Amino acid sequence: MATTKTTTPEPAKCPTCKGSGEVSRTVRVGRKRRTVGRQTGLCLACLGSGEAPTD
Repeated sequence: MATTKTTTPEPAKCPTCKGSGEVSRTVRVGRKRRTVGRQTGLCLACLGSGEAPTD
């Protein structure tokens, strides 16, 4: 009799970055704080892994 294979469930995606590991922030410059664009960076909630943090 063959044994059944059990697969491990996929880890939940990070709600902040939605699993991508990167987040976008608005870049502002000058005294009037004009918006000039967006910059991507590492998600601080999951540290770039894309998996939901466990508490």
